[in-house]
Amino acid sequence: MTPGCCTGCTPNWVAREHRLFAMRTLRQAISVARKDLAIEFRTKESLNAAGAFAIVILLLFSFAFDPAAEAVREIGGGLLWLVFAFAGALVFNRGFARELPNECLDALLSSPLSASSLLIGKAMASFVLLLGVEAVSLAVFGIFYDMRWWIQPWQLAAVFVLATWGIATLGAVFGALTVNLRLRELMLPIIIYPLLIPLLIAAIELTNGLFSAEPLKPDQLLWGRVLIVFDIVFTALALALAETILVN
Repeated sequence: MTPGCCTGCTPNWVAREHRLFAMRTLRQAISVARKDLAIEFRTKESLNAAGAFAIVILLLFSFAFDPAAEAVREIGGGLLWLVFAFAGALVFNRGFARELPNECLDALLSSPLSASSLLIGKAMASFVLLLGVEAVSLAVFGIFYDMRWWIQPWQLAAVFVLATWGIATLGAVFGALTVNLRLRELMLPIIIYPLLIPLLIAAIELTNGLFSAEPLKPDQLLWGRVLIVFDIVFTALALALAETILVN
């Protein structure tokens, strides 16, 4: 084989190795997510706690303030995303904590499972659970606040998916960092909420714009880019730092 041929083959080989690694990581992450979701749907620990919290807060605000339709369009997005952020902490706390008994976390880290697959799999499970809580909360919100949130469903769904993935990824990263702390239930929200501020502001602005039943303005669409950048940055950081977070 000539040197020129070797030089031309090397990039293809490297690209193929990267694709195989990415596919293996994704398959392992999906397996972790399926395992976590199966446990959660059987025990319903996080789902019941987060769902009950979100519904109770929305009901209390509806009876306490009795907001008019115009006020709901102005504050509805903020109310929803603050509720989702606080409910998410109840989900993240259980993500890695359920692996502590019988040294299950050590067993997972000792297995052929990669650290990045474990971290992304935990984020995927939290993502699905949070979407379920959000769907139920939206139904309650529409009934008690007389808000027709389904007028622009696809745009709203895109906002919810992007924002929820960012919350889930950040929650998985810091859930792993705080899993061995005695006060992890207190420390996890304190750490992640300041970091979630850009994402929450973007989600609130977009949600309020969609609740107005009017097309989003160019300045509002910029917040969509903030969500996308936030998701890309923290997903990349989770993949790059998974070994350091979980193993070292």
